[in-house]
Amino acid sequence: MRSRPLSAVAAALLVATLAACSDAAATPAASGAPDATLPTTVSAGTKLVVGDPAIQVAVKLAGDDLDSDLGFEIEWANVSGGPATTEAFRAGSLDVGAVADIPPIHATWTGLDVRIVAASYREDWEENPIYSFGVAPGVEGIESLEDFEGHRIAYSPGQAQGAIVLRALQEAGLTTDDVELVELPSTGDVYPTALAAKEIDIAPLGGVQVARYLDNYGKDGAHTVEHGLRDDPSVLYAPTSTLDDPAKAAALRAYVGLWAAAKLWIYDHPEEWKAGYYVENQGLSQADADYLVEHAGIPDIPADWTEPIARHQETIDLLAKETGNEVLDAADLWDQRFAPVVAEAVEQYRAGS
Repeated sequence: MRSRPLSAVAAALLVATLAACSDAAATPAASGAPDATLPTTVSAGTKLVVGDPAIQVAVKLAGDDLDSDLGFEIEWANVSGGPATTEAFRAGSLDVGAVADIPPIHATWTGLDVRIVAASYREDWEENPIYSFGVAPGVEGIESLEDFEGHRIAYSPGQAQGAIVLRALQEAGLTTDDVELVELPSTGDVYPTALAAKEIDIAPLGGVQVARYLDNYGKDGAHTVEHGLRDDPSVLYAPTSTLDDPAKAAALRAYVGLWAAAKLWIYDHPEEWKAGYYVENQGLSQADADYLVEHAGIPDIPADWTEPIARHQETIDLLAKETGNEVLDAADLWDQRFAPVVAEAVEQYRAGS
């Protein structure tokens, strides 16, 4: 078992009081309002449809380490990524999903009312970034963000990969007019393949893609450039239709606690996570699993959302400027009623483990 970082603030299991706290339930019409009391009563027959494949596996692997009997049915949906999650919300087939911090912004811009109900980060984000910029084989002179000028960069609007491109340009004092943004989906191996084919010069690569890309094309001159920016947000977000339903809102309250506890359990059990998730569930090699766990960083699940909301506002401002969309108030995207739920949950997890 890995030693637990004292500075990993927040999150754990809030389940035991679920049935006992029925007197705090809000009226159906007001349950989703930011100033309404967050409901705690889950009525019989309630089902929460969750798009969070990693946590689904974590709950299964953890077994009795996590109290996952929340008193209602969780239907796990094999949905991940911003576009798929937002479309599932729009179709009414999903109650909550796990993404980076960009999809809630774009969902709002496309007319879908959503709220962030939990967030996690990396305490050691500088040492363990999620993305590095891959440079195509044979492309010389790109060693820093400033060197991006005049080059073709893979760009995926509405996703974290697209946002890190814009933030990197901003950090370098460049604009989108100084480069050529090539719109490509960031799914699968699209970016590494496009780099190898020299269809683009630069692309943000994440996770094991970085190691694989260098292993496959480093001999041909491919390399990476680190950006030095925070790229670590991971959030749970839900359509307001979930929050407006008192029973589902109460169920979501309980799930947030399970989510947080599972996040910390994953960090505390790296060998189980490698074998059960990366190797068995995802079909990765042991070497890939080792790489991903080694670079996963220390989880930071904040109890106070002041700083995360401020950083989110900076991202919104940048995206609005570059896309021509309206500037949103970041605080409006966060349902801060869940912050104390997360804080209490982590204390319970730490006390019981």
